[in-house]
Amino acid sequence: MTYVLGVDSSTQSTKALLVDAADGTVVEQRSAPHPPGTEVDPRAWLAAFDEATAGLLERAEALAVGGQQHGMVALDAHGEPVRDALLWNDTRSAQAARDLVEELGGPQACAEVTGSVLVASFTATKLRWLRDHEPENAGRVAEVLLPHDYVSRHAAAPGTGAFTDRGDASGTGYFETRTGVWRPDLAKNALGHEPDLPRLVSPGTVAAHTATGVVVAGGTGDNAAAALGLGLETGDVLVSIGTSGVASAISAVPVADGTGAVTGFADAADGFLPLVATVNAAQILDLQARWLGVSLDDLAAMALAAPAGAGGVTFLPYYGGERTPNRPDATGTWTGLTPRTTREDLARAAFEALLCSLADAVDLLVAATGQQPRRILMVGGATRSPAVRALAPAVLGRPVLLPPAGEYVALGAARQAAWALTGELPAWTLPDTETYDAEPTPHVREAYAAWRDHERNQT
Repeated sequence: MTYVLGVDSSTQSTKALLVDAADGTVVEQRSAPHPPGTEVDPRAWLAAFDEATAGLLERAEALAVGGQQHGMVALDAHGEPVRDALLWNDTRSAQAARDLVEELGGPQACAEVTGSVLVASFTATKLRWLRDHEPENAGRVAEVLLPHDYVSRHAAAPGTGAFTDRGDASGTGYFETRTGVWRPDLAKNALGHEPDLPRLVSPGTVAAHTATGVVVAGGTGDNAAAALGLGLETGDVLVSIGTSGVASAISAVPVADGTGAVTGFADAADGFLPLVATVNAAQILDLQARWLGVSLDDLAAMALAAPAGAGGVTFLPYYGGERTPNRPDATGTWTGLTPRTTREDLARAAFEALLCSLADAVDLLVAATGQQPRRILMVGGATRSPAVRALAPAVLGRPVLLPPAGEYVALGAARQAAWALTGELPAWTLPDTETYDAEPTPHVREAYAAWRDHERNQT
């Protein structure tokens, strides 16, 4: 039996899956935590990798690392960090993002070059922040890696140069997603001098070997790895409901959305992975359960006891500001409250607002790619809620497929490892996928859209 190892080096932890290369069955898994915060000594990720893969790597014939996107790992001439890595969720570079977009000729010009309108998460903006706020550290930078690049090189034999793939590179702000090449001039413009960048590895090829001869694939970013793990194909849309909400799609053509709503990433194969992200997702339900003094299970039962449309109650769930639509200073706003409003209506409104926000994200993908969804898959912790499962197809107006719970970033990395090992992308299938369908409730989305547009026009 041939085993491959898939690793997810995420914001919170390293997760490692030992997988049967023939069919994708997970044989064993382990994990190790990462330090909290939005800036972290990246060497902690290497220690977590060693801990999580101990006893598994020795049994594998190939490995790949999927990792958190965008983070800045800035190294000196000796390969040591010049400072703690800035993670994707560190927003101190927001002004730097605005400056870089303006220097590129504005939002649409920026999207045409990089695939996306830069925001604070992108690596280039963090390099500009470093140049402007820590010029001594900036001057010491000889090489810039993404988090997964740093971990992948650690796994490879000593002396191996850094490598990466097009999927993760497309989130840097100095990679031309449409053509698949680095733009070192953009990295230089951001940092003030040109740093070394990782070697780009073609999909399905061997990037390196470990000291014991295990094949190392190129690795990729977490969203691209999850798409591989779920076996997404052109026309599929994946909706993820976690701390943030994400809708992504596999597309055969690149996307360059000057509004900034859709980020035009590449995938880990030969296609593209346009993506829409929201700041507010599962926390919408957490807050509503807390305010009503009930558990999440009770909140779901209450919501399902209320009518579609929540008795006329609608709200915009922008509690922490919002990314899509781009309203960073917004707050949650309710409308339609009357003396007849019930606790069940308030519960139902929370689920409908969450799902309407994600339905808007799906619509943005459809507009950007010009393709209607072939399938909608939904993952994330919130999908355990019976109300999410029942109401999602009603609000989205389409059947929704729920794959079984799993570590899909690590599984996608394992699939990439098997691809590099054999030269063929394995056709793993998801077991026990459930399909949920419901009568569409277009009036729910119409009420939400009317309130969304009203609030937008007031700002």
